[in-house]
Amino acid sequence: MAGSSIGTAEQLRDPNYTPALHKAIPLGIQHVLAMFVSNVTPAIIIAGAAGFGFGSNSPDFPELLYLIQMSMFFAGVATLFQTIGLGPVGAKLPIVQGTSFAFIPIMIPLVAGKGVEALPALFGGVLIGGLFHAVLGTFIGKIRFALPPLVTGLVVTMIGLALVKVGIQYAAGGIPAINTPEYGSLLNWSAALVVIVVTLGLKFFTRGMLSISAVLLGLLVGYIYALMIGMTSVDAIVGSWDRAASFALPVPFKYGFEFSFAAVIGFCLMAFVSAVETVGDVSGITKGGAGREATDKEIQGATYADGFGSAIAGIFGGLPNTSFSQNVGLIAMTGVMSRHVVTIGALFLIVCGLVPKVGAIIRTIPIEVLGGGVIVMFGMVVAAGISMLSDVKWNRRNMVIFAIALSIGLGLQLEPKAVQYLPETLRILMTSGLLPAALIAIVLNLVLPEELSDESTDEISGGLAGGDK
Repeated sequence: MAGSSIGTAEQLRDPNYTPALHKAIPLGIQHVLAMFVSNVTPAIIIAGAAGFGFGSNSPDFPELLYLIQMSMFFAGVATLFQTIGLGPVGAKLPIVQGTSFAFIPIMIPLVAGKGVEALPALFGGVLIGGLFHAVLGTFIGKIRFALPPLVTGLVVTMIGLALVKVGIQYAAGGIPAINTPEYGSLLNWSAALVVIVVTLGLKFFTRGMLSISAVLLGLLVGYIYALMIGMTSVDAIVGSWDRAASFALPVPFKYGFEFSFAAVIGFCLMAFVSAVETVGDVSGITKGGAGREATDKEIQGATYADGFGSAIAGIFGGLPNTSFSQNVGLIAMTGVMSRHVVTIGALFLIVCGLVPKVGAIIRTIPIEVLGGGVIVMFGMVVAAGISMLSDVKWNRRNMVIFAIALSIGLGLQLEPKAVQYLPETLRILMTSGLLPAALIAIVLNLVLPEELSDESTDEISGGLAGGDK
């Protein structure tokens, strides 16, 4: 823990306490290092799914830089909502906001292969979904009964399962390079494996800043390795740097605005999941940092900040924001509960978001190197979901709910042509896999009786489940 060199035990548990600047600034930067890669990765994934911006000579290269720039800028803005607050908006706690992985399985079918032309409908969904998310803040406490660990654990697991394919594709050579002879080559995989090995080594055999920044440092070592083996070059890096501006402000409705029913429904439904995730993060922060339960006002303010942060990001071309769980663990580790420390990190993100050259350097990371980091991050999402499911009482009723929801959700995700004759809007929602799984789990959990007879489940389980545990 950071300990008494920063403040007394009572001060460390106080969100309003501000350590001396020479200690607060490194602590704030530490929060940024813990979430930086995860924050910009969704923008790169969505650009890859849409099929634009890869390669410094791509005509859409500036659009990818802009998405990365907005990911940083609005993560900082949304974090300020949480730490400083704006009226009822914000928990006034050290909550770090960042681009949400949860929405990626919804966004990929919306943009798949459509290029920049898909962005107006995407950001229309982000804006309306964000406003809906903010409305959830008024009654989030009343709907938590419908989202027990069985449902939330399933959804988080499904998010991770939907994304692991992307990690493997990136490690093998990237989605745009699927048809090239180099796709899946040992050279491509070697870059990803370097990142994974270094990340694991730092995470488990070091402490402090090295352990916290393991993914970021793993990517840096992988980047250097890629330079050494010719996967990228100094000329390519310099070219990207030269093409990017030194300063640029966010542009409202840069891509226009389009109402897409599929996008709006998808983002609104996922807002429930994101809101529950934020409730968990707020509770984790107050327990880990202050040893108390979160108040209703803090939970409500945090949910408002989630929603309004996402809505404002959508106006300017940013993706949905949510609280970042890795930073919850960081607060428990350092023992520093100060919201002003996180405010410093937010200001750093905003500055990075105003400098496109930062995004240009990020984009020169070879996709294979990024794949190594993505495999670790998305695997951790699956692990987090399984951890949540460990709190479930695995009686036959819950096993049936989980089995049906997972089978249909994952099945539709793996075989999207199974619903190819549905109307486009419904087809997009169904092939995400995530939404049908979540809806099935929520509905079955609400309507099935708490106890199912042995006869009603033995046939389904085929005798494998055995007796009730």
